[in-house]
Amino acid sequence: MDIKSYMETLGRQARAAATEMARAPTRAKNDALIELARRLRAAGAPLQQANNQDIVAAETAGLATPMVDRLRLTEKVIDTVAEGCEQLAAMPDPIGEMTGIKRQPSGISVGQMRVPLGVFGMIYESRPNVTIEAASLAIKSGNACILRGGSEAIQSNLALWKLVQQALVAAGLPINTVQLVETTDRAAVGELITLPQFVDVIVPRGGKGLIERISKEAKVPVIKHLDGNCHTYVDAEVDIGQALVVTDNAKTQKYSPCNATESLLVHEHSAAAFLPRIGAIFAAKGVEMRCDPAAKTILNAVPGAKLTDASEADWSTEYLAPIISIKIVGSLDEAIAHINRYSSHHTDAILTTNHPNAMRFLREVDSSSVMVNASTRFADGFEYGLGAEIGISTDKIHARGPVGLEGLTSQKWVVLGDGHIRR
Repeated sequence: MDIKSYMETLGRQARAAATEMARAPTRAKNDALIELARRLRAAGAPLQQANNQDIVAAETAGLATPMVDRLRLTEKVIDTVAEGCEQLAAMPDPIGEMTGIKRQPSGISVGQMRVPLGVFGMIYESRPNVTIEAASLAIKSGNACILRGGSEAIQSNLALWKLVQQALVAAGLPINTVQLVETTDRAAVGELITLPQFVDVIVPRGGKGLIERISKEAKVPVIKHLDGNCHTYVDAEVDIGQALVVTDNAKTQKYSPCNATESLLVHEHSAAAFLPRIGAIFAAKGVEMRCDPAAKTILNAVPGAKLTDASEADWSTEYLAPIISIKIVGSLDEAIAHINRYSSHHTDAILTTNHPNAMRFLREVDSSSVMVNASTRFADGFEYGLGAEIGISTDKIHARGPVGLEGLTSQKWVVLGDGHIRR
């Protein structure tokens, strides 16, 4: 296969589809989403067969357990992405919305109109559910997209893509609105990220190495986050029972996502009451605890605890595994300073009963999602009511946090007049 020619063909087809999607009626877009949700729930055995092929191949190749876990299209995963399609269908269509219209002294009216970005390229690893999340967002936002999933999920992605195509055709929308790169040749990625004439933005979703490469080599804008070193901070004034439940969920509900807590900070006034109990929970689940000296002294009393000394690198590491770094801090100021230094600016949470402390944490922690008394695992487009997400951005321009429907649109200025001329 001539990869360069193949990718340019996908690009031309995407650009043509984007032109049609920009004027697609809301009803057709919603019909496609509802039909896609229906087909996902009815896919059953064929979809599972395709997914099982990927899982067997991944296990045979010795892929790490967290990566294999991300491949699985369980009934719950399918239902979640189907519900995401339905959520998007129920949302107002932002395309064409005009806001901020104001009459100027000259007599013209000036405001902004929301429009699609055009064509976005999505490069992702492992999770085949991203195929549906990206496709559904492209449909509702009036964009076209080119999807390049990881080779480890190729059979699952192909099966899901066929469902998307069927839904598009059923709704009378262009079939090339959503295209999947059907080759696993890595050269396709290099071509996709250097096609500014066809692609308006690239969204990489995967490991740090992938995202660093895309950011370095892309010739089009990139929406990204490098990693998810998320923190949970247990304050001096806190409901210990609630903090135990939330911290446990933030770390152990699932180890592989980017919104799992990787570092636990505990105020010295809460440490004696909190750490032995959370340590026992982690020990029972086989979680390794990498501690500063003060935390280790307290946790040494926990039977079966897997304790090691934290290194400087641990404070900024995304483990994606049953490992957590733990540090005792002397104040809220120290906690905020630590997070702003070592965090990847993805998601950070405070557990506290002190309202002023909670508000300070919200204002001063420089992350794309900041939470009070909630698990970091909520940092997700579906959980935020966005219907779906194509990724989480830690950038500060255009889109920040979970990138959903609005993140795939832009605004342009519009001027309304009646023969007005500038004098």
